[in-house]
Amino acid sequence: MTKKNRDQDVEFIQSLAKLLNQNKLTELEVSREYGETDKINVRVSKSGSPQAYQVATQQPSMAPAIAPIAQEGSLDQNINDPVSHPGAVTSPMVGTVYMQAEPGAEPFISVGSSVSEGDTLLIVEAMKTMNQIPSPKSGTVKRIFVEDGAAVEFGSPLVVVE
Repeated sequence: MTKKNRDQDVEFIQSLAKLLNQNKLTELEVSREYGETDKINVRVSKSGSPQAYQVATQQPSMAPAIAPIAQEGSLDQNINDPVSHPGAVTSPMVGTVYMQAEPGAEPFISVGSSVSEGDTLLIVEAMKTMNQIPSPKSGTVKRIFVEDGAAVEFGSPLVVVE
């Protein structure tokens, strides 16, 4: 691989990371060929830390490599990142969020609600199983990041309890 191709690959990977962030995607995978013997496979996904992306590249003559790519303004975003908040409750699974026990019932929580440790904050339905999400601590609900009926992914922020 030439230096020119490597420079183009870095720009290509950075543009994929921007696309991932701008379109609120969690993963993007692309193959790029420079000829019959020179190609790159790139998989960009949000890792446990939303401020970095894992990028796996593969060349026919090289083993896969992983390198972090920082997002633009990541220092400012880290301060307001809901997942890094000490009171954040994240989704333990992929599923659909329900804010109340049944349609028409009162929601389990609202912003400003007091909750005790173990109280049900909401329900995440996964594979037709209703999973109650308990409060990890007693406190007040400060923020709710999801709406009733919204799809969530593993690790998505749901609420903040302080």
